[in-house]
Amino acid sequence: MPTASEQEYFETFDDQGRRTGLMARNEVHARGLWHRSAHVFLFTGRDELLVQQRAADKDLYPGRWDFSVGEHLHPGEDYLTGALRGLAEELAVTGVSLEPLGEVRRHSHRIPELGVTDRELQQAFRGHYDGPITPDPTEVARVRRVALAELKAWILREREAFTPWFLQELAVLKIVPGLQHEPSGQNSPS
Repeated sequence: MPTASEQEYFETFDDQGRRTGLMARNEVHARGLWHRSAHVFLFTGRDELLVQQRAADKDLYPGRWDFSVGEHLHPGEDYLTGALRGLAEELAVTGVSLEPLGEVRRHSHRIPELGVTDRELQQAFRGHYDGPITPDPTEVARVRRVALAELKAWILREREAFTPWFLQELAVLKIVPGLQHEPSGQNSPS
């Protein structure tokens, strides 16, 4: 757990998307307040998706496979800037052009056993990159490049190996053709 001086603060928003202030991350999740995040789907030239396995000490879904990058936004930061910052911080990837995938979406996910309600205003991006990747071990256990057909088969075999928000966006954004979103029972629509 971070110390008070290391505590991460999120901008919070009301149900209409209006900024309401700043609050510590743990309070935002405990109180179920809206906050912002950017998600990146990074593809190789061979159309393989880079997925990352979350570090073992992450507070939510440690060890599960996730987006190329998922990043909470800093106060005042726009979605694109947050996505590019996340690529640089988590994977040491710079110079990538990102395109938004659809509009900003709302997503709410409850994890009762942790007392967490994660309510996010999310913007997803797609980019291409074939260069070197150096994962930050405090965030990322490992990375893997996977063809979409292989990813779909992997998900069908081991759905619990992935974060629920990653599975939802793969289906909603039709990143993986034919993949259906199957709520885990903890997911609640917003």
